Amino acid sequence: MFNFDGTVEAQKLSREKVFRDPVHGYIHIQDQIILDLINTREFQRLRRIKQLGGSVYTFHGAEHSRFGHSLGVYEITRLIVDKFERQYLSQTPGDGLWQASERLVALCAALLHDIGHGPFSHAFEGIFHTNHEEITQRIITSPETEIHQVLLQLGPEFPAKVASVINKTYPNQQVVQLISSQIDADRMDYLLRDAYYAGVSYGTFDLTRILRVIRPFKNGIVFDFSGMHAIEDYIVSRYQMYMQVYFHSVSRGMEMVLHSLLTRAKTCYLEKADQMKTQISFLEPFLRGDWLLSDYLRLDDHILSSYFNHWLDEEDILLADLANRFLTRKPFKSVLTSPEEKTELTIAIDQELVRLGYDPYYYFAENSSFDLPYDYYRVGQISKRTQIELITKMGQIVELSQVSPLVNSLAGKQRGDLRLYFPKEILTTAEDTAADQVNENQTTLLAAYYNERNDVTQNIQQRLF
Repeated sequence: MFNFDGTVEAQKLSREKVFRDPVHGYIHIQDQIILDLINTREFQRLRRIKQLGGSVYTFHGAEHSRFGHSLGVYEITRLIVDKFERQYLSQTPGDGLWQASERLVALCAALLHDIGHGPFSHAFEGIFHTNHEEITQRIITSPETEIHQVLLQLGPEFPAKVASVINKTYPNQQVVQLISSQIDADRMDYLLRDAYYAGVSYGTFDLTRILRVIRPFKNGIVFDFSGMHAIEDYIVSRYQMYMQVYFHSVSRGMEMVLHSLLTRAKTCYLEKADQMKTQISFLEPFLRGDWLLSDYLRLDDHILSSYFNHWLDEEDILLADLANRFLTRKPFKSVLTSPEEKTELTIAIDQELVRLGYDPYYYFAENSSFDLPYDYYRVGQISKRTQIELITKMGQIVELSQVSPLVNSLAGKQRGDLRLYFPKEILTTAEDTAADQVNENQTTLLAAYYNERNDVTQNIQQRLF
């Protein structure tokens, strides 16, 4: 019979190892299994996957990888678990406190939560119909991976336990909420890390205070009421990062170029592979739709970037042009619109693209980027979010937005905008055309462009309300 407790104790490192980290100072490794997981080929691949994709073309310092982020999520989780074990360790069955046996499940899930991300994650997923969360679970449970073999050190059922945390089906919701909730180790690390590397202050909040007031409670996580303002700060920081960094219009413009580039590449290799100069053996299984997990794990940002460079020399004009736009940072331009105005503006841009010789299929894109800064449970909801709950000194539980006017002003309301993207040349041509020769489509486009920049009231209403 497998001795889980004995194995856990035996794999404790005799001397703690550390990774120097710009966000947390040090990442503390106390268990051999964590060190072994970091050293697997699947985890090391994350060094070659950028964390922020297109945002690096707007915030040039944002070159950090999912490797560093994954270590950061592990470290925040370790700090929380260590606190739980010091102050809130379960004494009797059903007391709602922390179970010491959950420690390594939580730490491994935290470390591996992003292991399934691919190159240029979201654009790649959209073209080749992959899902990084499903692939994360496959990497953890597949016998062919080094990660799976390492996890087996803690028993034959341990990989499935870790995967179920990622899938949010693990029985102990305290563990799940540490990794995935409206205030979890994942979000707390990426806000701090992305803000640090982007060179902005929006994402900063008082992590130390939040770690001080977090505690286990029954089947979840709560926070001491005294820490409400630190949590307010976190919610506002998250909101500002989405509005100012993640949803930046230029970053999205680069994502639109990338999406069109991969779409055109797929079309070229499926319809006229014999005319293509570049061999793309690592991508071929995805073009055919018969890829294996081993094929997925061979891909990273560097491999795709090398293909982009080769495509500059392809005879297909669209592929070469889109590759050039991406590699030389020529994002698609955008105009802000609304559902009511979108149809008219779309027709105008589409017709201008055709008139100037652009294929709208590749040179026009609609991007709707909205985020829900915070939400709470309401009867009849289809999707139930894990709301943030505070506990008073008398043991009463209260939902955050009910006592925080600041959070209540953000709760349950989508924030973001709807934009139409196209080559900058379309706008430049319209601006350079003599006033008496501007056509109707150009007039519509220019009106939308100038309204966004000149009508501050409209701009604020569109983006925030």
